[in-house]
Formats: sequence, C-alpha cells, structure tokens
Amino acid sequence: MALIYRCITEDDTPRFCHRVSAALSQGWALHGAASMAFDPVKGVMRLAQAVTKEIDGEYHPDMKLGQQ
Repeated sequence: MALIYRCITEDDTPRFCHRVSAALSQGWALHGAASMAFDPVKGVMRLAQAVTKEIDGEYHPDMKLGQQ
C-alpha cells in the first residue's frame, strides 16, 4: 500500500467545490484546511485543497494522480 498526495487548485468558483467533492467521492481524504490567495495577474481569488489516498501497490512518479 502507498499513500499518495495531490493538491487541487482552482479559481474561487463552484468548480473548485465540485473538483474536491469528486475527489472525496473517489476515496480521497482531505489533508488539512483549504487555502486561499489572491491571483493579481488574473484578478481573482484562488483556492487550494490537499488530498491524500491509500492505494494498493507502489507509488510511481509517472502515475496520473487524479485517475487513482
């Protein structure tokens, strides 16, 4: 078993919540609190949420984490 980590980022829109909700429904778990920061280039707030998941097998750097 391996523990894998990913960070979901998105502008502060409902899409961010949908992406995090989709990850949770696929077995990912929240890792800490969400973070928010202003993106001065785009002029919007950006959100980030770390998530983790235990998987069978070993971690490989070439795996697509969002498809686990």
